Amino acid sequence: MTAHISAQVGDIADTVLLPGDPLRARWIAENFLTDAECYTEVRNMFGFTGTYKGRRVSVQGTGMGQPSASIYTHELLDVYGVETVVRVGSAGAIHDDIELRDVVAGIGASTNSSMNRIRFNGVVDYAPVADFGLLRAASDAAASRGIDLRVGQLYSSDTFYTDAPEVEKRLADYGVLAIEMEAAAIYTLAAKFGARALAVCTISDHVLKGTALPAEERQESFSEMVEIALDAVTA
Repeated sequence: MTAHISAQVGDIADTVLLPGDPLRARWIAENFLTDAECYTEVRNMFGFTGTYKGRRVSVQGTGMGQPSASIYTHELLDVYGVETVVRVGSAGAIHDDIELRDVVAGIGASTNSSMNRIRFNGVVDYAPVADFGLLRAASDAAASRGIDLRVGQLYSSDTFYTDAPEVEKRLADYGVLAIEMEAAAIYTLAAKFGARALAVCTISDHVLKGTALPAEERQESFSEMVEIALDAVTA
């Protein structure tokens, strides 16, 4: 067991989906996994292991933001021997070509976090990227389901409420599709531990247009995101 995950080695599969919301972790386990069992409830950050298409898969809540996501990702990779992690969550579009309900996959993740600057002694702006094999599998899975998966760069921000919207507009000018809060840290840690990582997100709001999905309409779009992720890791 670790300080944050009350599981024994072997309780967690080698492939883990990482939603930020622990209740979404429970929803995924109840609706997509077979014979799912809860292996941790520490801090109400739920984790479950079950099967999908006959393969063991776990789902672990990480909380919001890179510091929280880093704790769970580090422990999963370092202590529990996890080999594949896929973030599944919501994102806010900043690009004109991205709409509500779109599903996006991050080929890379820019960030305003100082975590990697500290990691590399302030010398290198490390560029966290997804695993190509996972990204290709997600693209194939989306195509087989008739889903237009949008692939491009994400922006992992440490700030949810910003006082500098002009920065987001500039990021969009450079091709960044959407803002979320965890992918850059997850990609970085996967690289450190020699694991595979990907972020697949549903667009729940458009930051620059000021539009958002009503709560009752989110579940169907989130289902597409989870199905793509699960198909990709079991391909």
